[in-house]
Amino acid sequence: MITLNRRQFLATSSAFAGMSASAGFANSPPTNLIAQESDVQLLPGDYGKTSLWCFDGSSPGPEIRVAQGGRVQRRLVNRFSQGTSTHWHGIRIDNAMDGVSGLTQDAVQPGDAFDYDFFVPDAGTYWYHAHNRSLEQVARGLYGALIVEEAEALDIDREEVLILDDWRINPETAQIQNDFGAPRDLSHAGRLGNLITTNGTFNLALSARRNERLRLRLVNASNARNFQLGLDGLDGWLVALDGMPLTAPLKVTDTMTLAPAQRIDLIVDVAANVGETAHIVQVGREETFSQVAFEVEEGGTVNRRDAPAALPPNDHAMVDLQDATTLSLSMEGGAMGRLSSASLGGEIKPMGELVQAGYFWSFNGKVDGIDGEPFARLDRGQNVRLKMVNDTVFPHAMHLHGMHFHEVAEDGTLGPLRDTTLLERGETREVAFVADNPGQWLLHCHMLSHAASGMMTKIVVG
Repeated sequence: MITLNRRQFLATSSAFAGMSASAGFANSPPTNLIAQESDVQLLPGDYGKTSLWCFDGSSPGPEIRVAQGGRVQRRLVNRFSQGTSTHWHGIRIDNAMDGVSGLTQDAVQPGDAFDYDFFVPDAGTYWYHAHNRSLEQVARGLYGALIVEEAEALDIDREEVLILDDWRINPETAQIQNDFGAPRDLSHAGRLGNLITTNGTFNLALSARRNERLRLRLVNASNARNFQLGLDGLDGWLVALDGMPLTAPLKVTDTMTLAPAQRIDLIVDVAANVGETAHIVQVGREETFSQVAFEVEEGGTVNRRDAPAALPPNDHAMVDLQDATTLSLSMEGGAMGRLSSASLGGEIKPMGELVQAGYFWSFNGKVDGIDGEPFARLDRGQNVRLKMVNDTVFPHAMHLHGMHFHEVAEDGTLGPLRDTTLLERGETREVAFVADNPGQWLLHCHMLSHAASGMMTKIVVG
């Protein structure tokens, strides 16, 4: 473990998605998004630079910001030694633009390029990241923020986009540990790092003023870490999850869980006094430390604002539970699991052979991933109620591409829209959605070690 202080370390529906990218717009050249290796000062200066895989020379990559209903045009240029692709996480997108190599496109080979061109129907906080050999490429830094702005400005003083990550660093070389296929990571909790950063900085500190109102957009870009976050010196309201607005702001009174790939939007008022420091804190089992510090300077106001209003809702088709098709997905395997065999390539294989092939997990007894039969074939507009059972001893962050779902409460009420839901060990969760976006859509665990070793399937919408 690298020796730093404790704060630095841990001990309608799819209308836009279906629209042609050229409809109503003049053709214009896309902006290059260059995937390349770059040396970045990730650690303190005494350690030297770390070689990361970056977009446009930085990690996180350049922030892409567009108005709701606007158009994103980016030409992915691959300057790596291996193929890559880019997924636009959380966007209801045309299937051909989803960026999943092997499913929606071929991987972009070294020296080649691919043009992404799509509309963004929903305002909110999203992100983009590599989706070929994701376990390695995301862990090496290949991601960035995609922000879709509401039509009308909010009553805030400013906003901050905060991308949280952890990195597994070799302390002798200051380089990323090249152990992406480690069986323990694949079969246990996933690839956890030993350095935690925000926006690529290990001790991020920002300035603030008393009673200043901030919008904080938090993104978890880590491979496997669940961040437990709280507020200190900040009065806050939760206003959106995974980019989707809540019907009413929810006052933050406890810790918030941010699983891999999830996003949280907060509106916070700076309550700390001038000369003090407010914090987003990470709450650990043994200690609590600062994830982001806000150093309070002079120039604030005496009076506080009223509680914030809800963000304007995004336009989604409402799911009908009474007319919903019921599906069930069982998550099996992992260390200390009870998986003795599973289907691979249409044949039942014993666990020993699965492990030799790099598989430790299964969905409904299958490990074929995107190469096998779809988990479900759905008609466009079909209502779906999906029951997911985590029959393992590890948490899993389940992500559905191309659509959003409601978490269904025990009393049958629908929770906020999301695209990624966390199931703790032994937990069962129901989600419900309208299959309103045609194409082949990935459904997988966003603990990327788990996805690479069996926890991946697809849903086909006709």
